[in-house]
Amino acid sequence: MSIRTREFDPARYLDNEDAIAAYVSDATESGNAQELAHALGVVARARGISDLSRRTGFTRQTLYKALSGEGNPELETIAKVADALGFRLTLVAKSGESAA
Repeated sequence: MSIRTREFDPARYLDNEDAIAAYVSDATESGNAQELAHALGVVARARGISDLSRRTGFTRQTLYKALSGEGNPELETIAKVADALGFRLTLVAKSGESAA
């Protein structure tokens, strides 16, 4: 008897707003745009990509591609998706570091 496995999908575990907020917050810590795009994509799948498509005006295909973590979406796309998902993009100073 073999063990059946499936690929881990974090969207299955984002079942409340606190979990979603923590997931997105963690993704922003790295400062990596692809990681943020991927995290927004996971949240979009957890909440429903079709609804996000209606809210942003982007097609589902465009959203899947932009939020895959493999692409390089424009900042405007990320901002529009974040807003539609109930997030606001902000920049904060790194603690303990000054601009060089």
